[in-house]
Amino acid sequence: MMGAGPVPIPAKVAAANSIVINHLGGAMLRIIEQVKAMSRYVFQTESLHILGVAGPGSAAMEMAIANLIEPDDVVLSVSNGFFSDRLADMSERVGGNVICLKIEEGQAADPQLVEAAIISHHPKILTIVQGETSNTVCNAALPAICLAAKIANCLVIVDAVCTLSAMPLNMDAWGIDAVITGGQKGLSCIPGVSLVAFSNNAWDKITTRSDTLHHWCLDAKLADKFWYQSSYHYTAPVSGIMAIHEALRLVCQESLPSRFDRHLKCSLALQAGILGLGLSLSVDKAARLNSVIGIHVTDELNQKDILKHISREYQVEISGSFGLDIIRIGQMGEQCRVHNIFRTLHALGSTIKELGGAANLPQGVAMFERTLQEYKPVFSSLNV
Repeated sequence: MMGAGPVPIPAKVAAANSIVINHLGGAMLRIIEQVKAMSRYVFQTESLHILGVAGPGSAAMEMAIANLIEPDDVVLSVSNGFFSDRLADMSERVGGNVICLKIEEGQAADPQLVEAAIISHHPKILTIVQGETSNTVCNAALPAICLAAKIANCLVIVDAVCTLSAMPLNMDAWGIDAVITGGQKGLSCIPGVSLVAFSNNAWDKITTRSDTLHHWCLDAKLADKFWYQSSYHYTAPVSGIMAIHEALRLVCQESLPSRFDRHLKCSLALQAGILGLGLSLSVDKAARLNSVIGIHVTDELNQKDILKHISREYQVEISGSFGLDIIRIGQMGEQCRVHNIFRTLHALGSTIKELGGAANLPQGVAMFERTLQEYKPVFSSLNV
């Protein structure tokens, strides 16, 4: 499972996912408190408004959107891929007046362009993804974009589904008002359980709304009754909460700096190996996402043929894309292990050769191994 998600899960997470306890009992209350505490570390926040969502990352997206956007609110949606467009679509569906800032394909959002759009349109909400899984673009200037929004009293919603715990995201320090993540990517948890964290400013807007939210399950004020007031909302996804508790525990045990270094080391080695094969990466280095790598398909080969062959012959699953002629390799959480990356690189090079394409497999492996050997940790001094 080396595609863009879901990812393999550790055995301890799988074991936790088999446990069912009383969703309103004392044991569950202790589990919930620990989930919130560990989430504060992973989100890098002191927020007291972290909620679990019984659904995929898109459900967490919708909770943030539905609770923070009121009808006719101006929403600036930074749009550079499939999932940032999904945020815009959700914003329109709840009645937001959405302004899409389209970013050139394969490029990260320029903070000066975003700031100019904020000044021009005076949005109340800005939506953006940190890592656009669909085309493997990373909005690396996210801190500067959040600063420009904060100066304009604009709340920021960030999709961090494929980046949280795989690369730095500092909710409080960067001034993010809502962070969304799914369990099935960087956290190496099961699909179908998600988290969303709200800032104090975001929570003030949620709690001072005078209208009744059209969503019931995704009403953050109702969810807060379960997550913070030991009260009933609906039957919680008990096994999923147990699984995400264990996944968060493993992240905390490893520590964020060590986890960031592991992901960066493996990603740089994979990128070097791909270039060594003679293939090209789909995004320039300055805008490249490390947790999902996009690779151009050579002219003589077909994307679907590559995906079928590598799965059938090598039992390695990688991904295509949403309308782009690229293939994508994920290296999030449990995918991000040297043996997994090596097997995937070897399988990809072999597949291309067997389908009649050109791939320098010895050179790809050599560059992969050399990059691993030369990597020096860059996050060990982080104060996290």
